[in-house]
Amino acid sequence: MTVQQELSAPGPEGSLAGTLTLPAGDRAIPDGTPVILIVPGSGPTDRDGNSPLGIAAVPYALLAEALAEQGIPSLRIDKRGMFGSADAIPDPNDVTITAYGDDILVWTKAIRERLPTGGGGTRCVVPLGHSEGGLIALAAIAPLPEPCGLILVSTPGRPLGTVLREQLHANPANARVLNEADEAIMSLERGERLDTKALNPALQPLFAPQIQGFLIDAFSYDPAILARETRVPILVVQGLRDLQVGEADARRIAQAAPEATLSLVSDVNHVLKVVSSDDIAANFAAYADSDLPIARDIVEAVSQFLDQIEE
Repeated sequence: MTVQQELSAPGPEGSLAGTLTLPAGDRAIPDGTPVILIVPGSGPTDRDGNSPLGIAAVPYALLAEALAEQGIPSLRIDKRGMFGSADAIPDPNDVTITAYGDDILVWTKAIRERLPTGGGGTRCVVPLGHSEGGLIALAAIAPLPEPCGLILVSTPGRPLGTVLREQLHANPANARVLNEADEAIMSLERGERLDTKALNPALQPLFAPQIQGFLIDAFSYDPAILARETRVPILVVQGLRDLQVGEADARRIAQAAPEATLSLVSDVNHVLKVVSSDDIAANFAAYADSDLPIARDIVEAVSQFLDQIEE
């Protein structure tokens, strides 16, 4: 059995909360063993990888367990203003990519204090960003003290406005609102807020006033440009049955980064579960299936990358 421990870190106004998953046994973590810091994806995604918007697959919790079984510790976190980190800020929507990145720095310090090295060196902490969390990790890696590596899983390789536009166009059911949606995205890309009352009701939650500030900020980043400026080894992992982020995104990041390993894993979807067919209904059914194990190819790709960092 692995060991689960609560860990906290100081947030802007209250504590940030997370779960540290350690390998079984009472032995100290070897000095050369990195710790994975799992950075959640978009919206109300909790430390386990679940969301009230229809995700109950616990991908981060399963990933943490699988890594610990291979001797790799990890920390998975609740985002500022949400779940266990609700007291960190009054408004969970009052955030930016940079603010989330600041929390990565704080968590890195907390991990190094909780799991110090015996020889007096600095513990290697590797952010693993999933989906939008990959963009946050990319933005945070440059100011991170003594960075040693970065893992991007199912991470968009283009600006998020471009990705959102493509996702909307890919669904035939959206045909009647595409012109409005495109205009809304272009406005946010220009840094201009929208009057959502004038939008089709189907689009209003997507561009709600309280999240427009975050969308304007997030749309301004290009992951490939951030990757080009990154000076640590990067692992880019992409499932080939991912309905939200595609192979082209992964390749764009990997090609831009000075030192990148690209791992394309077949039959794996966005929540890191194995899906053996092109059946879209089956793919989305996996989003709510906590009993489906984490894809072993994801775990192996991460483990092999960490072995390279340790060498």
